[in-house]
Amino acid sequence: MASITKAIANERLEDVPAEKRFWCHDGRYLKSLAELEAALEQMSDETFSYHSSETKTDFSNWISDVIGDQKLARDLLKSTTPVQAAKNVAARIKWLKTRAGIA
Repeated sequence: MASITKAIANERLEDVPAEKRFWCHDGRYLKSLAELEAALEQMSDETFSYHSSETKTDFSNWISDVIGDQKLARDLLKSTTPVQAAKNVAARIKWLKTRAGIA
């Protein structure tokens, strides 16, 4: 497994390009891990289920394909509620900030 450098950690914390934003079923567009965390904290179970179920893995796919964070993508696959998913994203943001040397 490749080590996460300061540059990679910073990149994962940045906003994604407009064309790679995550479209959320409730009408929001998300452009960063921070926005995903905030959205998940307020997200209805219905919206969460639209994107994350036994047959849909939208959050995990976006994190894997766009953000490039395989660990967080795996953690989101295991999340069964928006609260649990938000906690996983928050923990990963905290870890990335530490790795990036951000307070």
